[in-house]
Amino acid sequence: MTILIVGAAGQLGTELCLRSKERGYNFVGVDYDELDITNESSTMAFVAQVKPTVIINAAAYTAVDRAETDIASAFAVNRDGPLYLARSCVKADIPLLHVSTDYVFDGRKTAPYHETDAPNPQGAYGQSKLEGETAVAHTLNKYITLRTAWVFSATGNNFVRTILRLAKERDELSVVADQTGAPTWAGDIAEVLLEIVERMRQERAIPWGLYHYTGFPVTTWHAFAETICQQAFELGMLRKKPFIKPISTSEYPTTAKRPQNSALACTRIQEELLISQSDWRKGLEQVLIQWKNNDELST
Repeated sequence: MTILIVGAAGQLGTELCLRSKERGYNFVGVDYDELDITNESSTMAFVAQVKPTVIINAAAYTAVDRAETDIASAFAVNRDGPLYLARSCVKADIPLLHVSTDYVFDGRKTAPYHETDAPNPQGAYGQSKLEGETAVAHTLNKYITLRTAWVFSATGNNFVRTILRLAKERDELSVVADQTGAPTWAGDIAEVLLEIVERMRQERAIPWGLYHYTGFPVTTWHAFAETICQQAFELGMLRKKPFIKPISTSEYPTTAKRPQNSALACTRIQEELLISQSDWRKGLEQVLIQWKNNDELST
């Protein structure tokens, strides 16, 4: 078995490569400098050359605000890339594991979103990701699209890194408190995807299709920031905790509209694949400990 991991330098891709190596899997990890998934012919040729058993697409254009003006790039990576990978999978007769987002929903629902709820993206990023989902579903029979949310890890730029950096610089932070969702450690997402790969390796039946997976419990950006600072303080990474002021979405205007509620119901993945959610606070602790051990962002 050979796994082709696309987007290997990103938050999720880094974890996928690390954990594939730990499991002893044969894998090829590539990023955009090695494989341009927005070019169909080169994507087809690359897949034909590598001859993978499965492709995991962890590549994405994730600059939510920039996507509002850089629409062509967002759609090229988030819609066209998955389409070309799916076509490559059809030709090679292999499955595709694709990652999507909570931003396909408008956030007006008060309860968590199920896979059967109608998407209604509020911006270019969410729309591009939704069209990528649709492209995969319409092209392939054997696919998993995994919607996730609020991803963080020890690599790349993310909310955890930003909050910890600002907490070292300021006595007070203002963080949005009226947007609800679930942080998700990239390490946990990688484990979910590789569990599906392991089932393939063991030739166990897989119910293909669309799934939701996030960490738990559901929280707000403000409460997430509070937890980040509390854990960092307890680990000795902050000399003191800043005051974190709760503010409304209207007090922190952004180019792209964010969903007020983007909590995802994860019952299908539990029932169909027997995969349970993980506590994101444990993942957060792993990230902070890694940074501390590497003398990264510590006092």
